[in-house]
Formats: sequence, C-alpha cells, structure tokens
Amino acid sequence: MNWFKQNIKGILFAFIIALIATWLGSVLPIIGGPVFGIIIGIIINNIFGKPENTLEGIGFTSKKILQWAIIVLGAGLSFTKVLQTGMDSLSVTIFTLLAAFISAYAFGKLLGIPSKLKTLIGVGTAICGGSAIAAIAPIIEADEMEIAYSISTIFLFNIIAVLIFPPLGHLLHFSDKAFGLWAGTAINDTSSVVAAGYAYSNAAGSYATIVKLTRTTMIIPISIIFSIIVAIKKKKESKVDTTVNFSFKKIFPWFVLWFLVASLLNTLGLFKGNSISYINTLGRFMIVMALSAIGLSSDFKKMIKNGVKPIFLGLIVWFTVAIVSIAVQVITKQM
Repeated sequence: MNWFKQNIKGILFAFIIALIATWLGSVLPIIGGPVFGIIIGIIINNIFGKPENTLEGIGFTSKKILQWAIIVLGAGLSFTKVLQTGMDSLSVTIFTLLAAFISAYAFGKLLGIPSKLKTLIGVGTAICGGSAIAAIAPIIEADEMEIAYSISTIFLFNIIAVLIFPPLGHLLHFSDKAFGLWAGTAINDTSSVVAAGYAYSNAAGSYATIVKLTRTTMIIPISIIFSIIVAIKKKKESKVDTTVNFSFKKIFPWFVLWFLVASLLNTLGLFKGNSISYINTLGRFMIVMALSAIGLSSDFKKMIKNGVKPIFLGLIVWFTVAIVSIAVQVITKQM
C-alpha cells in the first residue's frame, strides 16, 4: 500500500501526458506519440516543473513500465513470419548495424562524446530508435538525461527521414522493394518507417514494415551482447576494487528474455484474432508513457551543456547507415 501511495501520482501524471501525446501522434503520425511524449515531458519539467510528490512514480514509469512495454511488444512479434519474409533483408540489416556502431564509436570518440551517450545514439540508429534505447539504457546504466538526449536526437532524424526519403526515392527511381528495404533499414522508429514506406507506395510500405520487424528482433542479441560486456567489466572492477558488488544475476536484462518468451508464445499461436493488434497498441502506449516520464526527468539546462556534438553525431551515424543500406543493395543486386 505504501508503494502504491508513493508511485501512483507520478504514474498517473505520465499516463495523462501519454494520452495527450498518443492523440497528437494520431493527428501527426509523421512525428508520432513517442516524440510528443518526451517533448511534452521536457517542456513541463523545464518550464513549469513537476510536483514533488510525483518523483517516485515518474522514476518507476521511466524504468519498470519501460521494461514491461518491451515485453508486451514482444508478444506482437512472430519469429516465424520474420524468418520467412525477412531473410532477403538480413545482409543489409547486418551491414547497417555494423555501420551504425562503428561510426557511432569512431566519430563519438573523435567528438569527445561520453561513452553511454554515443552507445545509445548508435543503438537507436542501428535497431529501432526509442525501443532499442529503452532496452539498452538499463543495461549500461544510462541516466535519464542521456536517454532523453539520445531519443530526442534519434527522433529528430526520424522526422527528417520521413519528409525527405520518399521524394529522394522517386528521384533515384527506386523500386518499391528497394525503397522498402532502404526505409526499413535506414529509418529508426517503426511509425516513421511505416509512414515513409506507405508515402512511397503501398507495396513499399508493406515491405518496409517486414524489414523493420526483422530489424527489431536484433534487440535481443544486441541486448545480450551488451549485458555480457557490462558483466565482464563489472567482474574486472570487482577484482581491482573489492567494494564493487558484482552480481551477474542483478545486471542481466531478464526483461529481454521475457521479451523472447512473449515472441515465442506469439509464434506458437497463443495470441489470436485482434489480440495482437491490442497487444501492439498497449505496448506502444506503455512506451509513450515511459518516454513521457523520461521527458519529465530530463533537465534541459544539462542537455544544453552537451552542446550540438551529440546531434552532429546522430547526423553522421544516420547518414552513414542510409548510404551503407543503398551500397549493400547495389552490391548484392537487390536494387
């Protein structure tokens, strides 16, 4: 009961913002609910401030509800469908993932950007924007400011991509399949991929959605790889500094395994009819809630201190991924 009193006001605060953000996202799908959620949260926190009695609940929403959202979204994924329809995009997906991580770390180091922030920008660009950032952030123990900044940076280029990709595709005379593969691997957020794909053509939109589905499943291996890296790092620290309390069980992202279980249950046909649509809707709304809470936890003044370098890094990584996607298609004769 004490937990309920401590958290309910903050949870409800994020819930109300998420409702508004989701409605705005339906009106302007190019931007999407997640973007509106974090922007509204940032505006409220930095202009008006948030009530003191909402702090606990906002923290709970930004962390726990965020993890639950990822599990719920997993229930809307079918590995069978991904394997059947996404194999053609696998080579492009792998190369764009590598391009995103390599460029993020190389240019991030060159620009002097903090390790966790450049990791989140790389992951967000490589996999699926806010959802990937949401999955990796608790593993690398990123703070709310780093999460908010990386998500804001990623979504900025999502919006730009939705606006410029379709006309660029027509200018370059891309086929529906080629554009769908390009959009599915070079645009981050699912809503933005779908928006850009269907703006080009129905066939491109359908293919882009399938490619994005394949790409989204990379959350699982990437999360596990990062958890192993963090575990090894913590273990090394424990040998040097006896005050470090190392526990693989505590730092392992168990919510990622539950995400996998949910996906497998869906593949086995546990969720039928309209239930998958409801599950996806619930998962997306929970993501908006979590991102609204992250926005409410962010300090704009601290963001400004980071300067334009993280945004510039986001631009470099995004541009690199877009070019690599086209290059791999040309080399593998998929275009």
